[in-house]
Order: sequence, then C-alpha cells, then structure tokens
Amino acid sequence: MSENQYCYKYPHPSVTTDCVIFGFDGSRLQVLLIERGIEPYKGRWAFPGGFLQMDETAEQGALRELKEETGLDGAYIEQFQTYTDPDRDPRERVITIAYYALVRIQEVQGGDDAARAQWFPIDEVPQLAFDHDRILRDATRKLRERIHFKPIGFELLPEKFTMKDLQMLYEAILDVKFDRRNFAKKMMHNELLIQLDETIWPTPKREAQLYAFNKVKYNEFKQKGFQIEF
Repeated sequence: MSENQYCYKYPHPSVTTDCVIFGFDGSRLQVLLIERGIEPYKGRWAFPGGFLQMDETAEQGALRELKEETGLDGAYIEQFQTYTDPDRDPRERVITIAYYALVRIQEVQGGDDAARAQWFPIDEVPQLAFDHDRILRDATRKLRERIHFKPIGFELLPEKFTMKDLQMLYEAILDVKFDRRNFAKKMMHNELLIQLDETIWPTPKREAQLYAFNKVKYNEFKQKGFQIEF
C-alpha cells in the first residue's frame, strides 16, 4: 500500500462537462451558446463547459463553468448523456458529460475563456465546435421525449400565462401545431393548471384567461411522471 496508489500504468483521459441550456422567448425555443475565445475552434460557437477539477463532481463542474462563461447561476441541470469518441477533441483524449436545463431567458455575458455568450433560436444555430452539433440533436430529442412524461413550463413561462402561451411553448419544443381546443382540454384534464380569476387583453378585441401551474401537482408529476398524448 506504500506505492503511489493514485499512479496507474494506464493512460488517463481528461473529463469535461457541457451544458445545453434551453430558453423560451414567447414564440421560439432558444439555446445558450458561447463564442470560444481560445483554440481549438477559436471564434466558433459551442456550449458552455470545460475541464473538470479534481475536487468537484461533474454537476458541480458543469454549474461552475456555466457561471464562469455566461454568468448564469443556479440552474437546475440534468445529465442526459456521456460522449466518448476518441477523436472528439483535437487536443487530447477527452470524455464529456453532457447536461441540459430549462431556464427563463435572461441576460448573459461571456467570461473566462468565452469571448461572448448569446441566445440563439433553435432553428438558427450556427455550426458548432467539437461534436456539439450532435450533442444539440441529442439534447433536443431528450427534451421532446421528456415533454410527454414530465411537466414542462414552470421553468420557462412567467408565473401567470395564457393557454396560448403554453401551447406556443409546446409547439416550439415539438415543432408541431395543435388544435387549440384539444390542447386546452388535455392540459386541464390532469389538474396541472389552475385557472385564475384574472384576464388580460392580448389585443384590443380579444380577452384571454390567465392560468398558473398547480405547484403541488407540478412537483408530484415531476417526481413520478405522467403521460400525455398529443
């Protein structure tokens, strides 16, 4: 046991984390990117992320890099996949642990080795550095799968919203169009929404009912899941 117990004869790959951060601007799904300020791929857009430090978990490292590179703090992130292709990083053998999150769009600013941080509509994302195009496809697919079994919206919509707001969010994520009446019926069926005694006037000729999420049901469904067919 006196040998260098942490020195092994096997080569050690480096480990990074990457965060796919989704937001919603009221009509389109957005994703948060940073412009790389260093090589490799200097000047190209990528996901916030970086190398894991020896004294932190992957989640801690992901949140630290997210804050350092964009200023975004306190996001609830979920791990969705690990990427291990030997040639995915031109510098060395790098394994990345990928996370995704849903957040309300807010001001971001590049920091650390990120020249800029910026929100992009999901259908206007430029070609990304490393294998981040693949990671984005996988994260989007994961989000679309989740929407059928987990409630989505509390993290992306204001506290009070219209049924149209919620429908537009689901349409933006799934890239489909829903019948208004059928969508409202499905959403009200599971008691996830609370109809408020408040309305707004989106246009001078139309009054719209306001809703809020039933937080108890929302958290319950988030833990155990539910199924909704569109």
